[in-house]
Amino acid sequence: MNNITNAQNPFYGQYHTPHGTVPFDRIKTEHYEPAILEGIKLQNAEIEAIIQNPEKPDFTNTIEAFEESGELLDKVVAVFGNMLSAETNDDLQELAQKIMPLLSEHSNNITLNEKLFARVKEVYNQKETLQLTQEQKQLLENAYNSFVRHGANLKGEAREEYRRLTTELSKLTLTFSENNLKETNAYQMLLTKKESLAGLPDIIVEAAAETAKSEGKEGWVFTLHAPSYVPFMTYSDNRDLRQKLYMAYNTKCTHDNEFNNIDIVKKIANTRMKIAQLLGYKDYAEYTLKKRMAENSESVYKLLNQLLEAYTPTAQQEYKEIQELAREEQGNDFVVMPWDWSYYSNKLKDKKFNINEEMLRPYFELEQVKKGVFGLAEKLYGITFRKNTEIPVYHKDVEAFEVFDKEGKFLAVLYTDFHPRLGKRAGAWMTSYKDQWIDKKTGENSRPHVSVVMNFTKPTENKPALLTFNEVETFLHEFGHSLHGMFANSTYRSLSGTNVYWDFVELPSQIMENFAIEKDFLNTFARHYQTGEVLPDELIKRLVDASNFNIAYACLRQLSFGLLDMAWYTRNTPFEGDVKAYEQEAWKDAQILPVVPEACMSTQFSHIFAGGYAAGYYSYKWAEVLDADAFSLFKQKGIFNQEVADSFRNNILSKGGTEHPMVLYKRFRGQEPSIDALLIRNGIKK
Repeated sequence: MNNITNAQNPFYGQYHTPHGTVPFDRIKTEHYEPAILEGIKLQNAEIEAIIQNPEKPDFTNTIEAFEESGELLDKVVAVFGNMLSAETNDDLQELAQKIMPLLSEHSNNITLNEKLFARVKEVYNQKETLQLTQEQKQLLENAYNSFVRHGANLKGEAREEYRRLTTELSKLTLTFSENNLKETNAYQMLLTKKESLAGLPDIIVEAAAETAKSEGKEGWVFTLHAPSYVPFMTYSDNRDLRQKLYMAYNTKCTHDNEFNNIDIVKKIANTRMKIAQLLGYKDYAEYTLKKRMAENSESVYKLLNQLLEAYTPTAQQEYKEIQELAREEQGNDFVVMPWDWSYYSNKLKDKKFNINEEMLRPYFELEQVKKGVFGLAEKLYGITFRKNTEIPVYHKDVEAFEVFDKEGKFLAVLYTDFHPRLGKRAGAWMTSYKDQWIDKKTGENSRPHVSVVMNFTKPTENKPALLTFNEVETFLHEFGHSLHGMFANSTYRSLSGTNVYWDFVELPSQIMENFAIEKDFLNTFARHYQTGEVLPDELIKRLVDASNFNIAYACLRQLSFGLLDMAWYTRNTPFEGDVKAYEQEAWKDAQILPVVPEACMSTQFSHIFAGGYAAGYYSYKWAEVLDADAFSLFKQKGIFNQEVADSFRNNILSKGGTEHPMVLYKRFRGQEPSIDALLIRNGIKK
């Protein structure tokens, strides 16, 4: 690496930015590839140094040395991977098609390195006699298991087959994700007649007009992005247009064009199955669940079936009520279809509780919501947030905050990115640009840089960003993940923050969602954006009363996704059939609404085909059982109770993956979680 390259590429050397944050303002697409190649080269040299060490393998010279390898590569890949989700473009996606196979090959070169594994195994075999801390034991366990789970015990042709399959999988998941984004961005529904807008709130009409204007079109443009799609499906009086938009959304990546994911779904499922079987597992779910709280498919199905049995009668009753309301308006032969559900649900909710999203929206101005959510963290944990415009960001919509602990010491950097744009994938997520760890030479606690990314309602020419209640809940959810990252306090970065079992990672996020209907929390920030009037007690009461409205239908919807996920990943023979038919069969027990044969979830189900939730979607419900049980402690002692908050921070948020999650949970809660707390909270059980 020469000095000229060193000076030109911002990834090399230290970042000269506040807290060593990513210098987004200096990074160009052409910087990624050379930095990644250099990172691979450096890590290879570090691995070689471990192998060539003449000393007997021990925890320090093998396990810790391996943990500390690849710093440059990790640094570059963190930015590259995050930009592919939050601010991508054609050049970046083209580069990803080239880079991802290289990264997959590099990863395989490490885990299939026989000499390196021999040293790791030698240390692992001595684990009972080594004087290790709990964290060190966990790091050793994780290192050894990671090698085994990534093919280290394979021999000859099996090793080469593993390399081929994992490289293929990295390409497939990337293409799946790109197709989904492109198909979402490609669709627009242009309306040119005022009467087509009947039922839609002014703020949605205004946003659609601005979208049309930005495209140089006359009229109103609706898209498949959540802030446009969800309100249209909820409020539009025009059933034909609702059906049109629903079909566009629910047939994504099934059309006869370059974005079709049908074959890719089959290939991903089959490739994962082959990898699992190559490693000695009967299917991919068995492989995945080995490192989860659930441990096996039986436990997952037990939970899904328990919830299915508990919630189905109520969900059927909910559908019946919606159907009755619709028939009062449309006649006795009217059948509520999926494109009618949100519309008539909203009408029934309004009729029963005199409340809807648009009634609440004026009280949830984004800047106020930010103050409320940040204020909640200050109340619970004593942390404070200070915006710092000197910290570079990757888009003008992004803000960067310094976070300080209760003693005023620097805790973390938090980036917030709230609104949809063409370069950002759908949904909401928390991510990390830098994990936390403790430098064992200096003792310095290197603090994390985390980000929350969402797709919320944008401001318009006449109104600030006014969020729906659902968006407020989403903010709290992702912020809960960010607390998990920000409070991280582990010696090793691979055990830090959200590096926990996948079915435990949703606990902090779902705990935070519970605050959304708490009056004492809402009173701290919910103000009408024009009058400054606080959210009236009567509206809060209605909000609380309505909090379990259609809860059983919502539960069955989540269960249907869990069943679909398990159906794809408990397969032990290759799938060559009809993806749509297979999907409909897989989740039929959780379907309440009539089936639409053309619709397909699998082709756009990024969580399980391009994200980390393959054989893991059940974890949302798993964590919901935990969060209902855990939040009952807050309810019992007070939602801002310092003792409970401190215990949650110390036993859950700061511990990362240093111990088994059930040990951590029981330390916080004093008992094992019970499904009853969730059933009681949802009004299913008295």
